[in-house]
Amino acid sequence: MTNVLNAISPIDGRYADKCAELRPLFSERGLIRQRVRVEALWLKALAANPRIVELRGLSGESLGVLDALAADLTDAEAGEVKNYERETNHDVKAIEYFVKSRLGVMAEWRSRREFVHFACTSEDINNLSYALMLKEARDQVMLPRLDALIERLRALAHANAAVPMMSRTHGQPATPTTLGKEIANFVYRLQRQRVRYAAVAIEGKINGAVGNFNAHLVAYPDVDWSLLSQGFVESLGLTFNPYTTQIEPHDWNAEYFDALARINTVLIDLCRDLWGYISIGYFRQRVVAGETGSSTMPHKVNPIDFENGEGNLGLSNALLRFLADKLPISRWQRDLTDSTVLRNIGVAVSHALIAWRSIERGLDRIDVDAARLAADLNANWELLAEPIQTVMRRYGVENAYEQLKSLTRGQRVTPEALRAFVEQLAIPPAARQALMALTPATYVGNAAELAQRV
Repeated sequence: MTNVLNAISPIDGRYADKCAELRPLFSERGLIRQRVRVEALWLKALAANPRIVELRGLSGESLGVLDALAADLTDAEAGEVKNYERETNHDVKAIEYFVKSRLGVMAEWRSRREFVHFACTSEDINNLSYALMLKEARDQVMLPRLDALIERLRALAHANAAVPMMSRTHGQPATPTTLGKEIANFVYRLQRQRVRYAAVAIEGKINGAVGNFNAHLVAYPDVDWSLLSQGFVESLGLTFNPYTTQIEPHDWNAEYFDALARINTVLIDLCRDLWGYISIGYFRQRVVAGETGSSTMPHKVNPIDFENGEGNLGLSNALLRFLADKLPISRWQRDLTDSTVLRNIGVAVSHALIAWRSIERGLDRIDVDAARLAADLNANWELLAEPIQTVMRRYGVENAYEQLKSLTRGQRVTPEALRAFVEQLAIPPAARQALMALTPATYVGNAAELAQRV
Protein backbone atom coordinates (compact mmCIF):
# COMPACT_ATOMS: atom_id res chain seq x y z
CA MET A 1 0.00 0.00 0.00
CA THR A 2 1.05 3.62 -0.52
CA ASN A 3 2.01 6.01 2.24
CA VAL A 4 -1.30 7.78 1.75
CA LEU A 5 -3.22 4.61 2.52
CA ASN A 6 -1.12 4.02 5.61
CA ALA A 7 -1.57 7.53 7.00
CA ILE A 8 -3.23 7.72 10.41
CA SER A 9 -4.41 11.28 9.93
CA PRO A 10 -6.70 12.05 6.97
CA ILE A 11 -4.72 15.27 6.57
CA ASP A 12 -1.83 13.19 5.26
CA GLY A 13 -4.10 10.56 3.74
CA ARG A 14 -7.57 11.04 2.34
CA TYR A 15 -7.41 14.87 2.36
CA ALA A 16 -3.71 15.25 1.56
CA ASP A 17 -4.34 17.06 -1.72
CA LYS A 18 -6.73 19.53 -0.05
CA CYS A 19 -4.09 21.01 2.26
CA ALA A 20 -0.91 20.33 0.30
CA GLU A 21 0.30 23.94 0.45
CA LEU A 22 0.34 23.80 4.26
CA ARG A 23 2.61 20.76 4.36
CA PRO A 24 5.86 22.65 3.63
CA LEU A 25 4.95 25.09 6.40
CA PHE A 26 3.73 22.87 9.24
CA SER A 27 5.59 19.61 8.65
CA GLU A 28 8.63 18.54 10.65
CA ARG A 29 10.71 19.67 7.68
CA GLY A 30 8.92 23.03 7.79
CA LEU A 31 9.77 23.45 11.47
CA ILE A 32 13.41 22.51 10.86
CA ARG A 33 13.56 25.01 8.01
CA GLN A 34 12.40 27.86 10.24
CA ARG A 35 14.73 26.89 13.08
CA VAL A 36 17.73 26.90 10.75
CA ARG A 37 16.58 30.24 9.36
CA VAL A 38 16.34 31.80 12.83
CA GLU A 39 19.71 30.44 13.94
CA ALA A 40 21.44 31.70 10.79
CA LEU A 41 19.87 35.15 10.84
CA TRP A 42 20.49 35.59 14.57
CA LEU A 43 24.18 34.92 13.96
CA LYS A 44 24.13 37.45 11.14
CA ALA A 45 22.49 40.02 13.46
CA LEU A 46 25.25 39.43 16.02
CA ALA A 47 27.90 39.89 13.34
CA ALA A 48 26.36 43.24 12.40
CA ASN A 49 26.77 44.64 15.91
CA PRO A 50 30.11 46.53 16.20
CA ARG A 51 30.40 45.84 19.93
CA ILE A 52 30.66 42.10 19.34
CA VAL A 53 34.26 42.42 18.27
CA GLU A 54 34.92 38.72 17.71
CA LEU A 55 32.55 38.76 14.73
CA ARG A 56 33.95 41.89 13.09
CA GLY A 57 35.40 41.79 9.60
CA LEU A 58 33.59 38.74 8.26
CA SER A 59 33.66 38.65 4.47
CA GLY A 60 30.61 38.91 2.28
CA GLU A 61 31.15 35.29 1.33
CA SER A 62 31.02 34.18 4.95
CA LEU A 63 27.86 36.16 5.61
CA GLY A 64 26.43 34.82 2.38
CA VAL A 65 26.58 31.30 3.82
CA LEU A 66 24.16 32.47 6.53
CA ASP A 67 21.84 33.94 3.93
CA ALA A 68 21.90 30.68 2.01
CA LEU A 69 21.06 28.69 5.14
CA ALA A 70 18.20 31.07 5.90
CA ALA A 71 16.84 30.99 2.35
CA ASP A 72 16.08 27.32 1.89
CA LEU A 73 16.56 23.83 3.22
CA THR A 74 16.74 20.67 1.14
CA ASP A 75 15.24 17.34 2.14
CA ALA A 76 18.77 15.95 2.46
CA GLU A 77 19.73 18.77 4.85
CA ALA A 78 16.63 18.20 6.93
CA GLY A 79 17.65 14.56 7.09
CA GLU A 80 21.06 15.59 8.40
CA VAL A 81 19.38 17.54 11.19
CA LYS A 82 17.35 14.47 12.13
CA ASN A 83 20.56 12.43 12.25
CA TYR A 84 22.00 14.90 14.75
CA GLU A 85 18.80 14.69 16.75
CA ARG A 86 19.06 10.90 17.00
CA GLU A 87 22.42 11.47 18.69
CA THR A 88 21.49 14.44 20.90
CA ASN A 89 17.86 13.54 21.62
CA HIS A 90 17.28 17.31 21.47
CA ASP A 91 15.73 18.84 18.38
CA VAL A 92 17.07 22.39 18.77
CA LYS A 93 20.59 21.25 19.72
CA ALA A 94 20.52 19.25 16.49
CA ILE A 95 19.89 22.50 14.59
CA GLU A 96 22.88 24.11 16.29
CA TYR A 97 25.17 21.23 15.33
CA PHE A 98 23.89 21.26 11.75
CA VAL A 99 24.56 25.00 11.34
CA LYS A 100 28.01 24.62 12.90
CA SER A 101 28.81 21.83 10.45
CA ARG A 102 27.89 24.04 7.52
CA LEU A 103 30.03 26.91 8.80
CA GLY A 104 32.97 24.69 9.61
CA VAL A 105 33.94 24.35 5.95
CA MET A 106 34.96 28.03 5.89
CA ALA A 107 38.17 29.19 7.58
CA GLU A 108 36.60 32.48 8.76
CA TRP A 109 33.93 30.62 10.66
CA ARG A 110 35.94 27.81 12.25
CA SER A 111 37.04 29.87 15.23
CA ARG A 112 33.68 31.59 15.50
CA ARG A 113 31.29 28.67 15.35
CA GLU A 114 30.50 28.89 19.06
CA PHE A 115 28.51 32.01 18.26
CA VAL A 116 25.88 29.74 16.73
CA HIS A 117 22.97 29.71 19.21
CA PHE A 118 24.76 32.40 21.21
CA ALA A 119 23.03 33.17 24.55
CA CYS A 120 19.90 31.44 23.29
CA THR A 121 17.55 29.08 25.01
CA SER A 122 15.69 26.62 22.80
CA GLU A 123 12.54 28.64 23.21
CA ASP A 124 14.22 31.66 21.63
CA ILE A 125 14.51 29.63 18.45
CA ASN A 126 11.21 27.80 18.77
CA ASN A 127 8.90 30.72 19.48
CA LEU A 128 10.21 32.59 16.44
CA SER A 129 10.02 29.49 14.25
CA TYR A 130 6.41 28.76 15.12
CA ALA A 131 5.56 32.43 14.72
CA LEU A 132 7.02 32.40 11.21
CA MET A 133 5.13 29.21 10.38
CA LEU A 134 1.82 30.68 11.44
CA LYS A 135 2.53 34.00 9.73
CA GLU A 136 3.34 32.32 6.42
CA ALA A 137 0.30 30.06 6.72
CA ARG A 138 -2.00 33.01 7.34
CA ASP A 139 -0.55 35.41 4.77
CA GLN A 140 0.34 33.00 1.99
CA VAL A 141 -2.40 30.36 2.25
CA MET A 142 -5.34 31.05 4.55
CA LEU A 143 -6.11 34.69 3.72
CA PRO A 144 -5.95 34.18 -0.07
CA ARG A 145 -8.18 31.10 0.27
CA LEU A 146 -10.63 32.97 2.48
CA ASP A 147 -10.68 35.87 0.03
CA ALA A 148 -11.54 33.45 -2.78
CA LEU A 149 -14.40 32.01 -0.74
CA ILE A 150 -15.72 35.47 0.14
CA GLU A 151 -15.62 36.48 -3.52
CA ARG A 152 -17.49 33.31 -4.46
CA LEU A 153 -20.20 34.14 -1.94
CA ARG A 154 -20.28 37.79 -3.02
CA ALA A 155 -20.91 36.73 -6.62
CA LEU A 156 -23.75 34.47 -5.44
CA ALA A 157 -25.23 37.34 -3.41
CA HIS A 158 -25.08 39.78 -6.30
CA ALA A 159 -26.50 37.31 -8.83
CA ASN A 160 -29.50 36.63 -6.58
CA ALA A 161 -29.87 40.06 -4.98
CA ALA A 162 -33.45 40.49 -6.22
CA VAL A 163 -34.63 36.86 -6.03
CA PRO A 164 -37.39 36.92 -3.38
CA MET A 165 -37.34 34.26 -0.70
CA MET A 166 -39.48 33.43 2.27
CA SER A 167 -37.58 33.72 5.52
CA ARG A 168 -37.91 31.29 8.37
CA THR A 169 -37.65 32.41 11.97
CA HIS A 170 -37.93 29.59 14.52
CA GLY A 171 -38.29 27.39 11.44
CA GLN A 172 -41.66 28.99 10.61
CA PRO A 173 -42.67 31.16 7.62
CA ALA A 174 -41.60 34.76 8.24
CA THR A 175 -41.12 38.14 6.57
CA PRO A 176 -39.70 37.72 3.05
CA THR A 177 -36.13 38.57 2.13
CA THR A 178 -34.07 37.84 -0.96
CA LEU A 179 -31.74 34.93 -1.46
CA GLY A 180 -28.92 37.32 -2.27
CA LYS A 181 -29.41 39.27 0.95
CA GLU A 182 -29.14 36.10 3.04
CA ILE A 183 -25.84 35.22 1.36
CA ALA A 184 -24.70 38.84 1.72
CA ASN A 185 -25.09 38.51 5.50
CA PHE A 186 -22.35 35.88 5.45
CA VAL A 187 -20.14 37.93 3.15
CA TYR A 188 -20.29 40.84 5.59
CA ARG A 189 -19.63 38.64 8.60
CA LEU A 190 -16.67 36.93 6.97
CA GLN A 191 -15.17 40.23 5.84
CA ARG A 192 -15.36 41.49 9.40
CA GLN A 193 -13.69 38.40 10.84
CA ARG A 194 -11.07 38.42 8.09
CA VAL A 195 -9.97 41.89 9.20
CA ARG A 196 -9.51 40.65 12.75
CA TYR A 197 -7.60 37.55 11.72
CA ALA A 198 -5.28 39.54 9.47
CA ALA A 199 -4.70 42.13 12.20
CA VAL A 200 -3.42 39.72 14.87
CA ALA A 201 0.09 40.87 15.76
CA ILE A 202 2.36 37.81 15.59
CA GLU A 203 4.91 38.24 18.36
CA GLY A 204 8.33 36.89 19.15
CA LYS A 205 11.18 37.16 21.62
CA ILE A 206 14.88 36.28 21.82
CA ASN A 207 15.93 37.24 25.34
CA GLY A 208 17.49 34.18 26.94
CA ALA A 209 16.71 31.65 29.63
CA VAL A 210 14.12 33.62 31.61
CA GLY A 211 13.67 36.76 29.53
CA ASN A 212 16.23 39.08 31.19
CA PHE A 213 19.28 38.83 28.88
CA ASN A 214 21.24 37.41 31.82
CA ALA A 215 23.99 35.60 29.91
CA HIS A 216 24.04 38.22 27.19
CA LEU A 217 24.93 41.01 29.61
CA VAL A 218 27.61 38.99 31.36
CA ALA A 219 29.32 38.29 28.03
CA TYR A 220 28.80 41.74 26.47
CA PRO A 221 27.66 44.29 29.08
CA ASP A 222 27.99 47.19 26.63
CA VAL A 223 25.61 45.80 24.02
CA ASP A 224 22.03 47.12 24.05
CA TRP A 225 20.53 43.66 23.92
CA SER A 226 16.95 44.82 24.11
CA LEU A 227 17.42 47.00 21.06
CA LEU A 228 19.37 44.33 19.17
CA SER A 229 16.74 41.70 19.92
CA GLN A 230 13.87 43.97 18.98
CA GLY A 231 15.51 44.81 15.69
CA PHE A 232 16.11 41.14 14.96
CA VAL A 233 12.55 40.06 15.74
CA GLU A 234 11.10 42.88 13.68
CA SER A 235 13.43 42.05 10.77
CA LEU A 236 11.58 38.72 10.59
CA GLY A 237 8.30 40.56 10.11
CA LEU A 238 7.18 39.87 13.68
CA THR A 239 6.23 42.09 16.63
CA PHE A 240 8.73 42.19 19.49
CA ASN A 241 7.53 41.13 22.93
CA PRO A 242 9.86 42.62 25.58
CA TYR A 243 8.24 40.92 28.60
CA THR A 244 8.49 37.14 28.79
CA THR A 245 9.66 34.29 30.96
CA GLN A 246 11.66 31.58 29.23
CA ILE A 247 8.78 31.28 26.82
CA GLU A 248 6.95 33.86 24.78
CA PRO A 249 3.62 33.70 26.63
CA HIS A 250 1.56 32.69 23.58
CA ASP A 251 -1.16 35.28 24.13
CA TRP A 252 -0.96 36.22 20.45
CA ASN A 253 -1.34 32.54 19.57
CA ALA A 254 -4.64 32.53 21.43
CA GLU A 255 -5.74 35.65 19.54
CA TYR A 256 -4.74 34.04 16.23
CA PHE A 257 -6.54 30.77 16.95
CA ASP A 258 -9.62 32.53 18.31
CA ALA A 259 -9.80 34.72 15.21
CA LEU A 260 -9.52 31.70 12.93
CA ALA A 261 -12.13 29.86 15.00
CA ARG A 262 -14.57 32.77 14.62
CA ILE A 263 -14.22 32.56 10.84
CA ASN A 264 -14.93 28.84 11.09
CA THR A 265 -17.98 29.46 13.27
CA VAL A 266 -19.48 31.81 10.68
CA LEU A 267 -18.87 29.14 8.06
CA ILE A 268 -20.53 26.44 10.18
CA ASP A 269 -23.60 28.69 10.21
CA LEU A 270 -23.34 29.03 6.43
CA CYS A 271 -23.04 25.26 5.93
CA ARG A 272 -26.13 24.61 8.03
CA ASP A 273 -28.18 27.25 6.24
CA LEU A 274 -27.19 26.00 2.80
CA TRP A 275 -27.84 22.42 3.87
CA GLY A 276 -31.33 23.50 4.93
CA TYR A 277 -32.02 25.41 1.72
CA ILE A 278 -30.98 22.36 -0.29
CA SER A 279 -33.27 20.22 1.86
CA ILE A 280 -36.35 22.36 1.12
CA GLY A 281 -35.47 22.74 -2.55
CA TYR A 282 -34.32 26.34 -2.76
CA PHE A 283 -31.10 25.03 -4.26
CA ARG A 284 -30.76 22.11 -6.63
CA GLN A 285 -27.52 20.14 -6.69
CA ARG A 286 -25.97 19.29 -10.01
CA VAL A 287 -25.62 15.60 -10.70
CA VAL A 288 -22.04 14.46 -11.25
CA ALA A 289 -21.75 11.56 -13.67
CA GLY A 290 -20.68 8.36 -11.96
CA GLU A 291 -21.13 9.74 -8.45
CA THR A 292 -23.19 7.80 -5.90
CA GLY A 293 -25.31 9.54 -3.29
CA SER A 294 -26.38 6.52 -1.29
CA SER A 295 -25.30 2.89 -1.28
CA THR A 296 -28.94 1.79 -1.19
CA MET A 297 -31.08 4.71 -2.42
CA PRO A 298 -30.11 5.41 -6.04
CA HIS A 299 -32.06 8.67 -6.31
CA LYS A 300 -30.13 10.61 -3.68
CA VAL A 301 -27.87 13.60 -4.31
CA ASN A 302 -26.57 14.44 -0.85
CA PRO A 303 -25.17 17.83 0.26
CA ILE A 304 -21.90 16.11 1.15
CA ASP A 305 -19.63 19.11 0.57
CA PHE A 306 -21.42 21.24 3.15
CA GLU A 307 -21.60 18.31 5.56
CA ASN A 308 -17.89 17.63 5.09
CA GLY A 309 -17.21 21.32 5.57
CA GLU A 310 -19.22 21.49 8.77
CA GLY A 311 -17.48 18.43 10.20
CA ASN A 312 -13.98 19.69 9.46
CA LEU A 313 -14.83 23.16 10.76
CA GLY A 314 -15.99 21.63 14.03
CA LEU A 315 -12.85 19.55 14.33
CA SER A 316 -10.67 22.56 13.53
CA ASN A 317 -12.43 24.66 16.14
CA ALA A 318 -12.11 21.98 18.81
CA LEU A 319 -8.35 22.04 18.32
CA LEU A 320 -8.15 25.83 17.94
CA ARG A 321 -10.11 26.43 21.14
CA PHE A 322 -7.92 23.96 23.00
CA LEU A 323 -4.77 25.63 21.68
CA ALA A 324 -6.07 29.08 22.62
CA ASP A 325 -6.94 27.93 26.14
CA LYS A 326 -3.83 25.87 26.81
CA LEU A 327 -0.89 27.69 25.28
CA PRO A 328 -0.96 30.91 27.38
CA ILE A 329 -0.62 28.81 30.55
CA SER A 330 2.82 27.67 31.74
CA ARG A 331 4.07 26.73 35.21
CA TRP A 332 6.41 29.43 36.52
CA GLN A 333 9.08 30.34 33.97
CA ARG A 334 8.76 27.22 31.82
CA ASP A 335 7.23 23.82 31.42
CA LEU A 336 7.17 21.59 28.37
CA THR A 337 3.44 21.03 28.02
CA ASP A 338 3.34 23.56 25.19
CA SER A 339 6.03 21.75 23.21
CA THR A 340 4.00 18.74 22.13
CA VAL A 341 0.84 20.83 21.79
CA LEU A 342 2.44 23.29 19.37
CA ARG A 343 3.26 20.45 17.01
CA ASN A 344 -0.46 20.18 16.30
CA ILE A 345 -1.10 23.72 15.12
CA GLY A 346 -0.85 22.54 11.52
CA VAL A 347 -3.55 19.98 12.16
CA ALA A 348 -5.98 22.64 13.38
CA VAL A 349 -5.26 25.00 10.48
CA SER A 350 -5.37 22.19 7.92
CA HIS A 351 -8.85 21.08 8.94
CA ALA A 352 -10.00 24.67 8.42
CA LEU A 353 -8.48 24.79 4.93
CA ILE A 354 -10.02 21.42 4.02
CA ALA A 355 -13.41 22.73 5.14
CA TRP A 356 -13.12 26.00 3.21
CA ARG A 357 -12.34 24.05 0.06
CA SER A 358 -15.32 21.74 0.64
CA ILE A 359 -17.61 24.75 0.90
CA GLU A 360 -16.26 26.21 -2.33
CA ARG A 361 -16.81 22.89 -4.06
CA GLY A 362 -20.36 22.76 -2.72
CA LEU A 363 -21.10 26.27 -3.96
CA ASP A 364 -19.88 25.30 -7.41
CA ARG A 365 -22.42 22.47 -7.55
CA ILE A 366 -25.68 24.22 -6.64
CA ASP A 367 -28.24 26.14 -8.70
CA VAL A 368 -31.06 28.33 -7.46
CA ASP A 369 -34.59 26.96 -8.01
CA ALA A 370 -36.46 30.23 -8.48
CA ALA A 371 -39.75 28.40 -9.10
CA ARG A 372 -39.53 26.65 -5.72
CA LEU A 373 -38.80 29.95 -3.99
CA ALA A 374 -41.75 31.61 -5.71
CA ALA A 375 -44.09 28.73 -4.84
CA ASP A 376 -43.28 29.02 -1.14
CA LEU A 377 -44.01 32.75 -1.17
CA ASN A 378 -47.26 32.33 -3.09
CA ALA A 379 -48.44 29.72 -0.59
CA ASN A 380 -47.97 32.06 2.39
CA TRP A 381 -49.94 35.25 1.90
CA GLU A 382 -50.39 35.51 5.63
CA LEU A 383 -46.85 36.96 5.60
CA LEU A 384 -48.48 40.26 4.66
CA ALA A 385 -50.15 40.49 8.06
CA GLU A 386 -47.07 42.36 9.29
CA PRO A 387 -47.13 45.28 6.81
CA ILE A 388 -50.94 45.56 6.92
CA GLN A 389 -51.10 45.87 10.70
CA THR A 390 -48.12 48.28 10.67
CA VAL A 391 -49.92 50.61 8.23
CA MET A 392 -53.09 50.29 10.32
CA ARG A 393 -51.12 51.41 13.36
CA ARG A 394 -49.85 54.45 11.46
CA TYR A 395 -53.38 55.61 10.78
CA GLY A 396 -54.69 54.92 14.27
CA VAL A 397 -56.80 51.84 13.55
CA GLU A 398 -57.63 50.26 16.90
CA ASN A 399 -56.40 46.78 17.74
CA ALA A 400 -54.48 46.50 14.47
CA TYR A 401 -52.25 43.66 15.64
CA GLU A 402 -55.11 41.77 17.25
CA GLN A 403 -57.26 42.00 14.12
CA LEU A 404 -54.52 40.52 11.93
CA LYS A 405 -53.74 37.90 14.54
CA SER A 406 -57.35 36.76 14.48
CA LEU A 407 -57.32 36.64 10.69
CA THR A 408 -53.99 34.87 10.11
CA ARG A 409 -52.45 33.12 13.13
CA GLY A 410 -51.94 29.42 12.52
CA GLN A 411 -53.92 29.34 9.28
CA ARG A 412 -53.55 29.85 5.56
CA VAL A 413 -55.02 33.01 4.12
CA THR A 414 -55.89 33.46 0.45
CA PRO A 415 -54.93 36.60 -1.47
CA GLU A 416 -58.65 37.31 -1.90
CA ALA A 417 -59.39 37.14 1.83
CA LEU A 418 -56.47 39.41 2.64
CA ARG A 419 -57.48 41.99 0.03
CA ALA A 420 -61.09 41.89 1.22
CA PHE A 421 -59.83 42.73 4.70
CA VAL A 422 -57.74 45.63 3.36
CA GLU A 423 -60.64 47.03 1.31
CA GLN A 424 -62.74 47.70 4.38
CA LEU A 425 -60.01 49.45 6.35
CA ALA A 426 -60.52 53.08 7.35
CA ILE A 427 -57.19 54.28 5.96
CA PRO A 428 -56.32 56.78 3.17
CA PRO A 429 -57.05 55.47 -0.37
CA ALA A 430 -53.40 55.69 -1.41
CA ALA A 431 -52.33 53.54 1.55
CA ARG A 432 -55.09 51.07 0.74
CA GLN A 433 -53.99 50.81 -2.88
CA ALA A 434 -50.37 50.26 -1.86
CA LEU A 435 -51.41 47.38 0.40
CA MET A 436 -53.69 45.92 -2.27
CA ALA A 437 -50.75 45.85 -4.70
CA LEU A 438 -48.41 44.18 -2.22
CA THR A 439 -47.51 40.50 -2.63
CA PRO A 440 -45.22 38.22 -0.61
CA ALA A 441 -42.69 38.39 -3.47
CA THR A 442 -42.58 42.20 -3.46
CA TYR A 443 -42.56 42.59 0.31
CA VAL A 444 -38.76 42.40 0.64
CA GLY A 445 -37.80 45.83 1.96
CA ASN A 446 -34.35 46.96 0.81
CA ALA A 447 -32.97 43.41 0.67
CA ALA A 448 -31.88 43.67 -2.97
CA GLU A 449 -30.02 46.91 -2.34
CA LEU A 450 -28.25 45.47 0.70
CA ALA A 451 -27.24 42.38 -1.26
CA GLN A 452 -25.73 44.46 -4.06
CA ARG A 453 -23.91 46.76 -1.66
CA VAL A 454 -21.85 44.11 0.12
